[in-house]
Amino acid sequence: MRLALVSDAWAPQVNGVVRTLATTTERLRARGHDVATITPDAFRTIACPSYPEIRLAIGCGREVARTLDRLGADSVHIATEGPLGWAARRWCLNAGMPFTTSFHTRFPDYVAMRTGLPPRWFWPLVRRFHAPAARIMVSTNTLAAELKRNGLPRTHLWSRGVDLDLFSPAAPRLPQLAGLPRPIQLYVGRVAVEKNIAAFLECPTRGTKVIVGDGPARAQLEKSFPAARFLGAMHGASLASAYASADLFVFPSRTDTFGMVMIEALASGLPVAAFPVPGPLDVLGAKGRGRDDGSPVIGALDADLPAAIDRALAARRADCVAEGRRYSWDASTDQFLDGLAPNAIALDLAA
Repeated sequence: MRLALVSDAWAPQVNGVVRTLATTTERLRARGHDVATITPDAFRTIACPSYPEIRLAIGCGREVARTLDRLGADSVHIATEGPLGWAARRWCLNAGMPFTTSFHTRFPDYVAMRTGLPPRWFWPLVRRFHAPAARIMVSTNTLAAELKRNGLPRTHLWSRGVDLDLFSPAAPRLPQLAGLPRPIQLYVGRVAVEKNIAAFLECPTRGTKVIVGDGPARAQLEKSFPAARFLGAMHGASLASAYASADLFVFPSRTDTFGMVMIEALASGLPVAAFPVPGPLDVLGAKGRGRDDGSPVIGALDADLPAAIDRALAARRADCVAEGRRYSWDASTDQFLDGLAPNAIALDLAA
């Protein structure tokens, strides 16, 4: 199969969207599929307002159309709602080419947090973008239900995976965390307002709070919370060591669609504390027992985040590892392939 994958999010950005798309591309190519990526590195770009790590392609419409004309792809997947995504969507509609999209980010919530306007004002644009897609790929059933409530019912489950060769309790310990007061409570991810990190740093818990990641809110948070340790962005082996060296993972976001860092933490042996919101509810389950309520405790959800932290610390590392190892990139890639158009349309016609 020849696939055109269009994404405004791509390396050198570091986030769950990029890791998901890059890993899926790698797995598809290993299976013999021809994957052509249309990404910002091939275009003139400008920095995205309030998110300068994202580079937005400008004047890209004609070149995207020429590229898609030349590729003659069997399937087109549009991963993001940026300039490249809109250009590819326009080409598909003009060419009568079925396509799929994916919903990685709650843009209505993110924009609302930055503007003070209600999220419902931004849903019409999201609906317009995704409505013509044969399938909208979503990471959880909770997210599928949310899209359905907002007028987008044609969803397809595309879960996430963990690099189990990298993320493990056996990873070497991180020297920067040696000798710190325990328990070490870890956050990994972008340091930005939508991640709600201040809610974690304000918790009156014992031990040491550690932030791995970078972003526009870092300077202010470092100033406001001098007792916390800010280590900057980490990748690969050093990130795996950070997970393995901590005692607990704290995920304070209320707006993520999934939260890959939670399953990386579990695979590394860390219980997870979070708010009872979509994402954590899908990964940890309402009772903190993962996708099977009869399983051992792997974390805790509570509207009172300090209470969630206290309860999660009682979980056994081995139980967390067992849950984290349930997430397979091979299974994730299978789900992605199953949802691609025109396969998706054929399934609809057969139903």
